Amino acid sequence: MLIIISDIHLGDGTCGKSISSDAFYVFAERITKMARRASWRTDGSYRPLREVNILLLGDILDPLHSTLWLDTKPNTPEYTRPWTDQKKPAYAQKLKQITQAILEKHRDSLEVLRDIKVQIPRVLSSQRGWEENKDLVEVDVHLHYMIGNHDWYYGIPGEPFDEIRAEIVAALGLSQTSSPFPYRLEDDPVLAEKLASYKVYAHHGDYYDHFNYNVEKGRLASALGDVFTVEMLNRFPLEVAARLPELSKGVIENLGEISHVRPTLATWLWVSSQIKHNGLQSNMQQKIKKIWDDLGHEFLKLDVVRSLDKKFQFDSVDKLEVALQISERTSVKTMNDLALWIQEEIWGGEISYAKKALKEPAFVENKASYIVYGHTHHHEVVPLDTLEKRTVHDDKFYFNSGTWYTYFDLSIHKPHEQKFVPYQVVSLLAFYRDDQRKGHRFETLSGTFS
Repeated sequence: MLIIISDIHLGDGTCGKSISSDAFYVFAERITKMARRASWRTDGSYRPLREVNILLLGDILDPLHSTLWLDTKPNTPEYTRPWTDQKKPAYAQKLKQITQAILEKHRDSLEVLRDIKVQIPRVLSSQRGWEENKDLVEVDVHLHYMIGNHDWYYGIPGEPFDEIRAEIVAALGLSQTSSPFPYRLEDDPVLAEKLASYKVYAHHGDYYDHFNYNVEKGRLASALGDVFTVEMLNRFPLEVAARLPELSKGVIENLGEISHVRPTLATWLWVSSQIKHNGLQSNMQQKIKKIWDDLGHEFLKLDVVRSLDKKFQFDSVDKLEVALQISERTSVKTMNDLALWIQEEIWGGEISYAKKALKEPAFVENKASYIVYGHTHHHEVVPLDTLEKRTVHDDKFYFNSGTWYTYFDLSIHKPHEQKFVPYQVVSLLAFYRDDQRKGHRFETLSGTFS
């Protein structure tokens, strides 16, 4: 049995809250139940599984969403950001500091993941009454970690980064060494072979998002999205707190949840709503908007941003520049109305990468039946192809593994009132091989928590 999950985004707590540990307990319980059901074979017999493989498909730990990146100032020897020189000792030291903070913050959740124990009946003659069976056999559980666009740092080679990975391996109980975590299956032939036995090909999926993937330099380099996250989203609540000390701690903490707002186009409405629903004076909204505009102006002047701006191309830098300039020259009310119009007339949910799967060599060369990505946070199951005289083995699908995330979602009733509803989302994919699960090839599970 193969389980795939992604986009848990466990942070150090400085940029909003991650999903609660309850999700990990539910996951651990679910794995045992799924393993028992998977042990029922096509011929109706029961034979316990030998192993369960759990693939963490990127953005599990999230060192990007941390204000610790902002401890050092530009034009100083200590200046360190995700896009600065990885060979300088300060880079690995900063990553280690943030990683240790994440591991400590989520010690309980990660202990559940590390200590997952799958015990199922050794013998069963019926699918009922198994709960009373005391003769149990333990199934081997193997955890594998592949990187995405928020945790790509764990793929950087070098001894200082090996030390960081060793801590992660120990904390999560991974079945891999402290060598660089793979981004593509081609980076880890052993893992690739395991997935191939389930007819699965998987990677995080950020490769198709040029805002969060540097096409020229590859995955082990920072992208524009990293700069925007650190210098705009991470910095914004800190700047508001520093420039407007009269604001309450609760308002500042709520602004810190900015990265969890959905849809993304409603981000400004979230900021505006914190003013409205906390009964603050109207001029406070203008002050907060000015801080956002100031940060946008500084962001566009950063050397790293200018270096990513391609001549004679309307690229991501140009799009951000247009958006930030519109914000700077527009009133708060107009910004709110514009955001609502975009939400109502244009927004259609998270982008789907299903058509990208059609171009994967594993699909084109018929080496995999199931193409799996993460990244978008949008759980999907999309049929890709089959044969006219089909069997279950001929069906080909694209899957997105979704997310484990806390959202603040804009309500559809009177959205102009800027009401956001918080909830947590959990989704997972399961794949079976040979005669497991009575011949079923896959199943998906998705749930929400209040």
